[in-house]
Amino acid sequence: MLKPYLVVEWNDTETDAKGWLVVHNFVKGYTGGGTRMHPSVTKEEVERLAEAMAYKYVACECGTTGGCKAGIAYDYKAPDAYSVLRRFLIAMMPYIDIGVSLGSDLGTKYEDVLKIFNEFGIDIPMTKSMKQDSEVLQGIKHFDELLATRMDGLLLNDVVTGYGAAFSADEAWKFKKGQEGAKVVIQGFGCVGASCALKMSHLGYKVVGISDANLLVTCEEGLDVQKMIDHKNMYGEMDQAYFESHYTVRPNTEWLDVDCDILIPSALEDVINKSNADIVKANLIVEAANIPISTEGDEMIRQRGIDIVNDFVTNLGR
Repeated sequence: MLKPYLVVEWNDTETDAKGWLVVHNFVKGYTGGGTRMHPSVTKEEVERLAEAMAYKYVACECGTTGGCKAGIAYDYKAPDAYSVLRRFLIAMMPYIDIGVSLGSDLGTKYEDVLKIFNEFGIDIPMTKSMKQDSEVLQGIKHFDELLATRMDGLLLNDVVTGYGAAFSADEAWKFKKGQEGAKVVIQGFGCVGASCALKMSHLGYKVVGISDANLLVTCEEGLDVQKMIDHKNMYGEMDQAYFESHYTVRPNTEWLDVDCDILIPSALEDVINKSNADIVKANLIVEAANIPISTEGDEMIRQRGIDIVNDFVTNLGR
């Protein structure tokens, strides 16, 4: 792995939270990536995610943005999680104010990030030259309007990645000349996983399994994704109280045991690795998450002849 350009470590003064801002590279003084909050976050993880963001921008031939990432090792369900996020972003504000554009990721909400930015007179992080460019400012105004736009009842910002992943999966499946109504399993039910599941069902696929931080739910006839989204709890997780009686609830560690054609990991990195790559049942994996397959797992999947749409290609579908 190439060394990151900049690593900033943060230690919270009020809790045991630790955090890191990693800038893998700048392009014209600008860089972008999400902010993750989870108890398992490490500096090494954030460095890998920042590098993945850099590859994504290169893959889409973006000539304006480098790759960065931020991560906070803390429980996103804790009552003071927002306060921890706020203190972290305040500490990073000198970088944010000159062109380090942090968004949301696992365990954080984009509306919370924007709320904190707005406290300090920042709408969208920009470099000094961007702040003086009328075309850029007009684009930011248009972007603010888009944030309030809804698609299928969901905020555009919450569906853009998941919908893009679904269209990428659809294109790959058609390229493979796969059968209609193929069975799909999705790991992760945050903004990416939930919206991807919804669009896959719209496209005629049968979503037979979804896992989140707490459980795996399966149904051979296909899950009612819209109903499950409508009844997500405050942490964005599935609520068993609204499951149909014929659904099967299992431990979330069994998500690779579900028979399917297409597998879409949409949450954490390295969830497919040398310990479980041999039990993958799908013949197509679409990486909606950042680096969801480890190096060893990737080699095992390749040897088994399973096709992969890697993360920085999947996200070009945005």
